[in-house]
Amino acid sequence: MTDGFGQDALIQIVVNLMFLGLSWWALQSFRFDLFVREPKGPQAIMLRLLTALALAYLVSRFFLDYLQASRLLQYLW
Repeated sequence: MTDGFGQDALIQIVVNLMFLGLSWWALQSFRFDLFVREPKGPQAIMLRLLTALALAYLVSRFFLDYLQASRLLQYLW
């Protein structure tokens, strides 16, 4: 019964890290300097990091929920 917990945890960690890197990469093209006073300041860097974390969380939750739903389809028939 608990055989898949470790695999699921590993998949969640890898997916979260993958989408965090992807979100950070995608946000590099966004011009934060139009919205903050000091684009190189610590507050702007923290805003960029928190934005990447929030975006990564939303996208990875969607992906993991979709993956879980597709794995549960086998019990439909």
